[in-house]
Amino acid sequence: MTTAFFRAGHLPTLIACFLYFDLSFAVWVILGPLAVLIAPELDLNAGQKGLMVATPILAGALLRVVNGVLISHWKARRIGIVMQFVVIAGLLISWKYGLHSFSQMLALGAVLGVAGASFAIALPMVSYWYPPEQQGIVLGLTGAGNSGTVFASLFAPGLAVAFGWHNIIGFAAAPLSAVLLFFLIAAKDSPKSPPPKTVADYGRLLGKPDAWWLMFFYSVSFGGFVGFSSFLPIYFNDHYNLSAVNAGYFTAGCVFAGSFARPFGGAIADRFGGTRTLSVIYTVVAGLLLIIAQGTLPAASALGAVIFMMAALGMGNGAVFQLLPQRFAREVGIMTGLAGMTGGVGGFYLAASLGYAKQFAGSYGPGFTLFAVLAIAALAGVTKVGLRWRRDTALLAGARI
Repeated sequence: MTTAFFRAGHLPTLIACFLYFDLSFAVWVILGPLAVLIAPELDLNAGQKGLMVATPILAGALLRVVNGVLISHWKARRIGIVMQFVVIAGLLISWKYGLHSFSQMLALGAVLGVAGASFAIALPMVSYWYPPEQQGIVLGLTGAGNSGTVFASLFAPGLAVAFGWHNIIGFAAAPLSAVLLFFLIAAKDSPKSPPPKTVADYGRLLGKPDAWWLMFFYSVSFGGFVGFSSFLPIYFNDHYNLSAVNAGYFTAGCVFAGSFARPFGGAIADRFGGTRTLSVIYTVVAGLLLIIAQGTLPAASALGAVIFMMAALGMGNGAVFQLLPQRFAREVGIMTGLAGMTGGVGGFYLAASLGYAKQFAGSYGPGFTLFAVLAIAALAGVTKVGLRWRRDTALLAGARI
């Protein structure tokens, strides 16, 4: 980073938004690492476990679009403060009065979805401060906040074993409160914020088939990443009889691979083209999913396979966002919200389907297989639209498709 970078934007806002995003993502997926301890106490079956960890993902997905509309009218800082208060209050109320049923866990999951929608607040807030030539680095730095999912897997199970999972729900409010205080002091709205967006703006974009293709591609790549981030602790614990802590460590390694690989996916897509990159990625993901679905790999081999799969999914996230501004240069903000929403929907489907596959089929195999089929469908789709996009020179604008 150069002197020009520090002079161009607002560094305190960049730092505040990164921390806001990072801690919010940790809380968003916290039910996954804790599920191994929650399920026996509440007597949850496999389907209920899957739905419990999937609910925050779906709620976060839907709220991303809501936040996208709200911040264009009332500014990102104000909406970020309100949403963080909602999450902190939900955590503290749940801790004080306890969580004693499956329905109460689903209600908490809906509140945690508010934290997952931080994506639609932090990234635009930072983006508005910086010029076009610095968007990649600032969005990459802010987007690194998805590493919060690693911290949740690393630390939540061990702390829950030591202090009880109920108390971890309350403890989570402490770092969120500290970050909120820093956000209040440091974060500022840019004077260059774009004009307000309406629900009708989203509706007009949904009338374009290419928007649906990009949303579908992201539902597989990001949906796979966040769905597995939430469900892997359950899978490693149940299928390989790992303790809650060791299942968390396994998951942390997998999630770290997916988070770390995202910028490399974007860079490779810049070099070789987004559709070509995604074609390779979806092939790799589908192949690994079909291998894992057999359920015969020893724990160490399964860990290796999942790490490679998560890295591929992370690269896929970067590749989709390389394509998005090439196809929708004037609607990047709206498309980011729509893609983020469908990515969350894909994650909800994956986590829920794995739970119900175990409950009704006695194995996670069908769940893995069905998601492999979606990856194959994405491969077919990206091959089809890639040929058309590369023929349309008006879309290229000097970038590789």
